[in-house]
This record gives sequence, C-alpha cells and structure tokens, in this order.
Amino acid sequence: MRVGYVRCSAIEQNEARQLKMMEEQKVEKLFIDKASGKNTDRKAFKEMMGFVRAGDMVIVESISRIARNTRDLLSIVSELTEKQVEFVSLKENIDTTTPQGRFMLTVFGALAELERENILERQREGIAIAKDAGKYKGRKPLEVDKAQFKDACKRWRTGEITATAAMQEVGLKPNTFYRRVKEMGL
Repeated sequence: MRVGYVRCSAIEQNEARQLKMMEEQKVEKLFIDKASGKNTDRKAFKEMMGFVRAGDMVIVESISRIARNTRDLLSIVSELTEKQVEFVSLKENIDTTTPQGRFMLTVFGALAELERENILERQREGIAIAKDAGKYKGRKPLEVDKAQFKDACKRWRTGEITATAAMQEVGLKPNTFYRRVKEMGL
C-alpha cells in the first residue's frame, strides 16, 4: 500500500502543496499532522507507524516533514526497514534500500536538523531584539488566587494532599506550580 504522510508545523500553515503531491503519487492512505517535527510525539505519525506493514511504502514530500533531527530520522527509517516498509522522500529522491541511499538520508537528515536549529536561533535573536526595544514582554503570567494557592501548598506540605492534587486545585502545570512555590517561599 502507498501510504502518505503530510505535516505542517502550525494550524495556519497550508498543506495543499503536500496533498497535491500525495494525490500525484496515488497514495491509498493518508496521515496528516499539524504539529512541530521537533520530535516524534505526533498523533497521525504514531498512527501511521502502527498502520504500515511489510510491503507498504511511506511517501513524504521531504525528509523535514517526517523528522527534524538526524537521530529521529534514522530511527524512523530503521523501524520502517525492520517492518520491510520502503521509505520515499520525493524532494530528495532517496532510495533507502541501498548503502548510498542510506548515506544520503543521513546527510539530508543532518541538514534538516541544522535548518531547525537555525530557525530556533533566529527566533531567539528576534525575541532578544524585540525585548531590547520593549516590544516583547513574553507570555503574561498566569493569575492564581494567592490564598487558594497558599492553602493548597500548606495541605500538600503536611501530606494532606499530593502535589498533583494541589496543582489541579490551583490549575497549574508542574513547572509553573513549583516555580510559584519557590517564588513565594512555600
């Protein structure tokens, strides 16, 4: 079976170009993610990996659509190879059944990882410039009822409730909860 995988990083991005390519490739089953490629924790990606079986072919528009770092890319291709599933990247035109193809896959995977790191670096630089100009203040801190927070922390510290229960009561995730505990000296 010809299985297509399409990924866009954000909801506002359009996957039409990738979908057209999948149509041209006559894919029989299509999996679409609207998520970052920074890791493999993507719903449709996981579904696709569970779906494919020996003799199938996974088709992507480019390597960067399936993975943004070399380690993930090589791991994905290795898992597909173990399942006897062929991997095809249209942009790079790579055949993973040959040693040369696997080498080229590694090179292109490293380039995709470098591209992601460059994007993040430019983003950090842009934020720093905006902060210096007073245009970027970061995310607004979550407001919590201080009395409720202190009460939940007190009951957590005395063992009345768990930390997880305290977090749920005040509506905070672990990192934010513990940061607030530290800031308030609780």
